[in-house]
Amino acid sequence: MPSTASCPSAYVGRFAPTPSGYLHFGSLIAALASYLDARAAGGRWLLRMEDLDPPREMPGAQSAILQALETYGFEWDGRMVRQSERLHTYNAVIDRLWRDGDAYACICSRKQLQPFAGLYPGFCRDAGRDLKDSAIRLRVPDREYAFTDRLQGEFRQHIGREVGDFVIRRRDGLIAYQLAVVLDDAWQGVTDIVRGADLLDSTPRQLYLQELLGLPQPRYLHVPLIIQPDGHKLGKRYRSPPLQPEEATPLLLRALRALGQPTASELDDAHPSEILAWAIPRWGAERIPHSRTLAEAQLR
Repeated sequence: MPSTASCPSAYVGRFAPTPSGYLHFGSLIAALASYLDARAAGGRWLLRMEDLDPPREMPGAQSAILQALETYGFEWDGRMVRQSERLHTYNAVIDRLWRDGDAYACICSRKQLQPFAGLYPGFCRDAGRDLKDSAIRLRVPDREYAFTDRLQGEFRQHIGREVGDFVIRRRDGLIAYQLAVVLDDAWQGVTDIVRGADLLDSTPRQLYLQELLGLPQPRYLHVPLIIQPDGHKLGKRYRSPPLQPEEATPLLLRALRALGQPTASELDDAHPSEILAWAIPRWGAERIPHSRTLAEAQLR
C-alpha cells in the first residue's frame, strides 16, 4: 500500500514489475532486496508498473500485483506510476533522437536477424529507410561501457561489438524497455536500482542512453536469479507459481535467507509487516550471495 511517511534521505529506490503475469518467488526476491535496501538507507521506495506491451499483459495482473505487494507487507511512497501514462514523453525523445541523427528506421525482420544471435549487423544503419512501418534503432558507439555493480563487481560490455544498434521503438509502435526505463528512472529521481541479475547485460545500453540524453547514472545492485531444476529462471514465461496470501510469512523468511539475511524463530508466526520491520535495521547487501544464480532446490 502507499506509504504516508516522509523521508529526508536522498536515496530513491523502486520496484518495477511487468503485468504479463503474477508475482512469483523470484519477483519477491527482487522486491524484498530493493525494499530493504531503500528502507535501511532511510530512503524512498517507489512502485512503477511497466505496462508497455498490452498484447502480453495478463488480464487482472496489475491488480493482483498490487494486492500481493500489500499482502506481503510492502509500502511504497507516493502513487504508483504506469508507463502507459508516459507514452508522449517517450515518443518525444525518440523523435528528437531521430531528428538529431542518433536513431534511424529499420525494416529488418526477426527471421532476417535470427542468424546473428542478438547482434544487430547494421543492415539499415545507413539505408535511409522511411519511418512508416519501421522500427527505430539507436546508433551505438564503437566503444566499451563499464560499471561496478554493488554485488556483481565490475561488468564490461562493448555494445558496438556485442549488441549493436538496438531498438527503442518497435515496428508496431510499442516503446522498448531500454528507453522507457532510463527515462523513468531519471524522471523519478531514482538513485539506486536493485533488480535481478538477468538485467545485468542491459545496463551498458542504459549507461549509453544516460550519457546521450544527459541523465544521471544510478548505482546498481543485481541480485541472483532463482533457477528451477530444469535450468530456467523463475519467471512468468515458465509458469512459476504465483505468490499466495497464506504463504506470505514463510516465503518472506525464505526470501530473506536466499538473500543471505538473518532470520529468527520468533518470526515464524509474525505478520509480514512485522518481518519487514525486523529485517530493515538488519539489512546488509554485502551478505547477498555473490552469484548471478541460485538453485531453487537449495533454498527450501
